[in-house]
Amino acid sequence: MENNNSFWLNSFKLPNFNKLDKNINADVCIVGGGLTGITTAYYLSKKGYKVCLIEKDNLMSKTSGHTTAKITSQHGIFYKYLLDSKGKEFAEKYLSANEEAIKNIMDIINIENIDCDFEKKNAYIFTEKTTEVQKLKEEAHIVKKLGIVDCNYINKINLNLNIEGAIEFKNQAQFNPIKYANALIQSIIQNGSEIFENTRFDDYEKNNDEFKIFTNKKYSINSKYLVLTTRYPIINFPGYYFLKMYQEISYVLAIKPKNKFTIDGMYINSELPTLSIKTAKYNDEDIILIGGYTNKTGTEDDINLRYKYENLRKKALEIFGDFDILYKWNTEDCISLDKIPYIGEFSNFTENLFLATGFKKWGMTTSNIAANIITDKIINKQNNYEEIFKATRLEPIKNREELNNMIKQSIKSLVVDKFKNSKDILNDVKNDEGKIVMFGDVKVGIYKDPDGNVYAIKPFCTHLGCELSWNELNKTWDCPCHGSRFEYTGKSIDSPSIKDLENYNFE
Repeated sequence: MENNNSFWLNSFKLPNFNKLDKNINADVCIVGGGLTGITTAYYLSKKGYKVCLIEKDNLMSKTSGHTTAKITSQHGIFYKYLLDSKGKEFAEKYLSANEEAIKNIMDIINIENIDCDFEKKNAYIFTEKTTEVQKLKEEAHIVKKLGIVDCNYINKINLNLNIEGAIEFKNQAQFNPIKYANALIQSIIQNGSEIFENTRFDDYEKNNDEFKIFTNKKYSINSKYLVLTTRYPIINFPGYYFLKMYQEISYVLAIKPKNKFTIDGMYINSELPTLSIKTAKYNDEDIILIGGYTNKTGTEDDINLRYKYENLRKKALEIFGDFDILYKWNTEDCISLDKIPYIGEFSNFTENLFLATGFKKWGMTTSNIAANIITDKIINKQNNYEEIFKATRLEPIKNREELNNMIKQSIKSLVVDKFKNSKDILNDVKNDEGKIVMFGDVKVGIYKDPDGNVYAIKPFCTHLGCELSWNELNKTWDCPCHGSRFEYTGKSIDSPSIKDLENYNFE
């Protein structure tokens, strides 16, 4: 079974769109065809703006199509952190913004009459460790005092686990994000805006009040506003977001238990390794999505990577008994060092350039928050939440642990095999193996596929030049600095890189 075969992307087929093949004009150019970009285009096109949305691959093919699809303001043990680090008003606004996003998504579903398997569900944070109980009780007390969501501390949940305690958030939700996105896409087109797939952002320039966005080294888009919704910003300066964020990979199994089961909510634990459990609709029946076991991109060794899905399988057996695995996948998420998303103006020096990034794995509600903030900025309307997510904020980095984690390039050994003869290299690398070797004084990334075909690349990220790491599980080259990922052929597949790796020719 493929290691990155999303249930969502197989459950419903989105329409395909052509590559941009001419120079065009638009009011707003949105770069990135995930749920944030699509929702922003939806809102703006509804208000009469001509939007051009470009995606370098296919719509919803990255994080938005590999989500667990929880629509919730319950973002782990988080509100005590917000209260301690940002204050009560900030915590209230963060919670209110996410609760409002749930309502906004429900409103869109009702207005557009969307059949997307939407279900109201309670969300639970649980623990199997006694050492975590006090933390959960404090979190529940804080959320309850904020008074925005119906929240309680409880002792039991509807999972076959010996838990020590849990927090319950009532009136949360889940849905099929692909079916939901499809309805928004249809509305965007009906409102006269345009969508282009397989259209890569290369660069931009700004003359007076107009952006010129260059794509695929050939065609351009002229627009007054430019919006980046690419998960990780693909423009480095002057925002310097690569100094303020890192990326993590999470893993998911979609399983169909052979025994009867009942799950009445969405679940996540408070300890590590992270464990997330919920249902999804599959042929009008419930299946289970069980995920977690996160690692920072490019820093996990091959042995640990091999056991990601196996660890999830063992945990699923413990809870549900025997089952069939229908799909398995993994995805990246972008996290800011202060754990708050960056939404709004890209910098104080680039008027009418906006971004949304750093959603910390809670993209269903945050994508709607971001779409509303950016839409309001463009239509010159005050948004109640723009200040707490302000992308140009300058504050001391309090999260020293993650700062050290981000700047650490790799936990892997820097020792590589040295060769003077290309034949010796190719004989040394086994079929279906990837590794970095020294060929003379040059580092070369080698992958030999199961049939013995060889792919050689220069193993340095095209974003900012960090040395790449081989991902044995996905057969990709991953950047431990900022999370760019490349196919074994060298093709760029995940931002912030937008350029392919250079091939290496032994001759």
